[in-house]
Amino acid sequence: MDMTVAQRLEAIRENIEKAAGGRAVTLVGAAKTKPAELIRAAVAAGLKAVGENYVQEFRDKSAQGAYEGAQVHIIGGLQVNKVKYVAGKVDLIQSVDRAPLLDAIGRRAASLGTVQDVLIEVNIGREPGKSGCLPEELDPLLEAAALTPGVRVRGLMAIPPAECSRAYFDPMVHLYIDNGQKKYDNVSMDFLSMGMSEDYADAIRAGANMVRVGTLLFGARNYQ
Repeated sequence: MDMTVAQRLEAIRENIEKAAGGRAVTLVGAAKTKPAELIRAAVAAGLKAVGENYVQEFRDKSAQGAYEGAQVHIIGGLQVNKVKYVAGKVDLIQSVDRAPLLDAIGRRAASLGTVQDVLIEVNIGREPGKSGCLPEELDPLLEAAALTPGVRVRGLMAIPPAECSRAYFDPMVHLYIDNGQKKYDNVSMDFLSMGMSEDYADAIRAGANMVRVGTLLFGARNYQ
């Protein structure tokens, strides 16, 4: 018999607790392609944060009340012209990877009289055509963030190469720790978002304190 979303959530939580060894870890339910009613069921079962890849899905599901009682994170690539639909409306944008996007988020949030929390996405595997700044571009981006009103950097995010993700966990942890020792305005290293359905436990054991789990929680995605 198929497990309910509540049962899946409980199993994932148990695995997180075992891997974390007492550390606090935030579970983000990656809800790409999933209907509002399934997200509501997960939130009712105790899911505290929902991640969306696409702005239009966020807008549609938000109108359907999918996220009431949970945080909402943008975890997919974000275009500058879509910033107005999410800045100041979501709890965390995890996929900031370039200065123009950082600036657009800051300007939009400032115009609304708020500060938008973001993570800087790092292309730790240096994969061509993949989103995320390169490791050597991180310092300049954090320096830009320090001078950008309306934005507060809360940490780093990464999507390592799927075929060898575990090899990139330690380098990301080192980046995270190193930058946590630097003193930038508007920047704190509170979260390292790393690990998905296939490898979240290994990511936590390596040092991640935020994981993005989709398939294991909501079931296989339905692409049409």
